[in-house]
Amino acid sequence: MPTYFVSLVTTLQKKIMWYKAMAEELYFIKTNPNIAKINLYNKLCREEEEIIRFLHDDAKVSLEIIKNKVKDSIDQLSKEELTSLFTWFTNAYPKDSEEARTQLFIHGIDVFYEIPKKENVQSFQDLLSDYENYSKQNLDFMVDARHFNQFLVYGLFFTDIALEKKGSCTVLSHYLKKDYPALYALAEDQFRTKGSEYNNLDLQHYFGELYDLTKYYKGSVIKLHIS
Repeated sequence: MPTYFVSLVTTLQKKIMWYKAMAEELYFIKTNPNIAKINLYNKLCREEEEIIRFLHDDAKVSLEIIKNKVKDSIDQLSKEELTSLFTWFTNAYPKDSEEARTQLFIHGIDVFYEIPKKENVQSFQDLLSDYENYSKQNLDFMVDARHFNQFLVYGLFFTDIALEKKGSCTVLSHYLKKDYPALYALAEDQFRTKGSEYNNLDLQHYFGELYDLTKYYKGSVIKLHIS
């Protein structure tokens, strides 16, 4: 096959893969309101016609609401509003996910982690739902990092208990046991009640990395599922 066509096919494959990832990934975001109120606000003012295409209902009214919120604090945006902005940025760079991520960061939206694969996203969401039910907490799409970190510790414990049944365990969760005895007891009880059919090795990897990335963070963490 000629080089030109090979290059074209490769480009199309990358584009398709990026769109698939967009539909199947769960993104974790930290915001920088000070940067957003300057860079993002100015971009919204400059590129009104572009962003309007990604807004629903009365787009012009929605845009003014978004601009006012961003000017005050990006953390005031609803899930739907933030999703529209995220989709706007990623569609601007369909062939280059890293550039999309860089542009989001420059405008106050730091996508610091993502969980790929639809089945792993669903497993993460299922564990979160179980945790919310058992702990009587509602971890909305924007959650205080301290509460989110407690869920991550629970997730580490739950997946470690499941893996231990197969002869595997991790140092991190055992190290955390003494600091979070109630969360460990909760994970044990949940595992006895429901068991686990998840890919616990993958999930534990996600929980561990997210824990390391948020354990000293004092702001809010946003969970954004683009579907």
